[in-house]
Parts: sequence; structure tokens; C-alpha cells
Amino acid sequence: MAEKLQGIFTPTLVPLDAHGQINETELRRFLSWLIASGVHGLYPNGSTGEFTRFNEEERRRIVRITCDEARGRVPILAGAAEANVTETLGACEAYAAMGARAVAIVSPIYYRLTPESVYAYFAEIARHTPIDITLYNIPMFASPIDVPTIHRLAADFPRVIGIKDSSGDLAFMMRMIAAIRPIRPDFSFLTGWEAVLAPMLMAGCDGGTHASSNAIPEVTRRIYDLCRAGKYPEAMQWNYRILALFDTMLYPFEFPDGFRAAAALRGFDFGGGRLPQTGAQKTDRAEMTRVLQCILADFELVGPPPEGCAPRTGQPAPGNLEARLEQVVFEVMHELQKRGIF
Repeated sequence: MAEKLQGIFTPTLVPLDAHGQINETELRRFLSWLIASGVHGLYPNGSTGEFTRFNEEERRRIVRITCDEARGRVPILAGAAEANVTETLGACEAYAAMGARAVAIVSPIYYRLTPESVYAYFAEIARHTPIDITLYNIPMFASPIDVPTIHRLAADFPRVIGIKDSSGDLAFMMRMIAAIRPIRPDFSFLTGWEAVLAPMLMAGCDGGTHASSNAIPEVTRRIYDLCRAGKYPEAMQWNYRILALFDTMLYPFEFPDGFRAAAALRGFDFGGGRLPQTGAQKTDRAEMTRVLQCILADFELVGPPPEGCAPRTGQPAPGNLEARLEQVVFEVMHELQKRGIF
């Protein structure tokens, strides 16, 4: 039996060159750095990887590069979200041949389907897939997958081995675990919302796929290890620090530009994204990137920007979580006030 999916999986960003094409050299360097930094697996073609902005050939190339660069060091959970069952099964076949451990398949997008139609969609794929699949529940973008449907799929199809849930709903995760783990102890529960990573792990979640691990893989891995060791208070301290960074990467930027900007600060050339931007957006991104650098400097992962950071709210003692969070909030508010938002 194949090993259960667990731990921190990074939904990998894709570096682009000056012409907006996949920068394979930089992508390989980035993937190897993530592995060396301690992530348990790689997840190409996820939402953070902007899979909708690449064509089919590019998506398959991204997975091929990822599998080749990983060389079996970590498992690959490849995003196989396509427009219909036929194309999704084609992706499943391709990624199985490349050596991926499993694929992640999002619930049907655009059309809002009933639970019975969601079940029928995944059931048809599960009957014919040559590779294990994880369900991908992201209700803000696709038809939601409810607990009874997940239970049916887990009970009916051994190829359905887990779920990635990006709702961030802790109670929903607990309901899934309570309903499915008794009949499928091998089933993997992964959270896609790092804002509640430690609470999810405490509730019995097996790990997660987190956009933030593109920029701070060491920290997400640390939270996972602390929870596995039962050191929950310390894990929560780190999760509060991640929360401040996560909010800054997510909300002032167009997704996933904040995560690209933060990962670039770790020493990688991601180029520009494929989504066109106005001059004002580019200015905002430059300003908020400086805020991100200040926050990452507080993690002691990068140096502060040359022009320095916003005035300190005080001189926090080492390990003083409350003071550190206060400073992070102050940095963000200072920048937003300069932009006339507050």
C-alpha cells in the first residue's frame, strides 16, 4: 500500500521569464530549495500556481519538471483540474506516467452543482483513473463538496485517498474526520488554509497545502513538527505569527502576487505574473513588498529593506509574541495609510 499523504505540501509558484514563459532553471532551483527547507511534498498546478493561467501543455510541463526535479525525494500531488471528465482523466493518465504520487481534482467550476452531481462527477473519474486522487474542496471558487458526498466517495472508491479543504472551517474539518476516519483510516485530511494550521492539526488533520510555504517553508514545517510533538502552545505562537504574514500576502495584493513577492524576497526571480496590471497596482505592489520584507526580517529570514521599516511601536523583547504582532499590524497600517486606504 502506498504511503499516506501527510505533512506540509507546497502549492508551488511558477517563475516566469522576461517573456512570460516558464523559467525552468529557476523553477528547478526553487523546487530543490523547498525540499531542502523541509516541506514533505510538492503540489504543482494548484491555485497558488495559477493553473488557470497556463494552457494544457504548460500544466503538463510544470508537473514533468516537478517530478523530475524531486527525483523521489518527496511525493508529488499534482493538480489535475480540467474543464470536464475526459480532460481530467487525460491529466490523470499523464501525471501517473510522470511519477506523481496522486492528483488533486477540484469540484466542477463555473456551474454550481447539486451534491448528487458532484458525487457523479468524482465517481466517474474514480472508476477510471490510473492514479490515486484527492478531492479539492474550495467553495469560494467551485461547487462545494459536503460531508455526506465525501463519505460516499471514500466508502465507494479506494482510489479516493484524501481531501484538501480550503474553506478554513475548523468545524467542517472535524465533521469530515469524525465521519470518514472510522471507515477509512488511510484517508488523508489536508487543510489549505494556513491561518488555522495548528488548530487543524490539533483537531486531527494530517497536514496541509499552504501558499505561505512558498515563502516560509521552515516555519510551516516547524508548526507541523511542534503539533506532532504535542507542543501546542508553541505551535500556536508560530501560527499567530504566520497569520499576520498570511493576511499581508493575501489581502492587499491580487492573489497570488503577495505570495510571489514574499517568495522572491527569499532569493528567487519569479518575474511578473501573467495577469496584466495597471501602473497603480505595480506601485502598490512595490510598497507592500517592502512591508513583507519588514515582516520577513522580523522572522529573521531576510534583512530589512535599505530604507528601513516603519517606526517601531516599541522594543519587543525576544519571544514577546504580542509585541511582535503589534509591530506587524503597525507596519501594514502605516503603509495602507500612506496609500490613503485608511
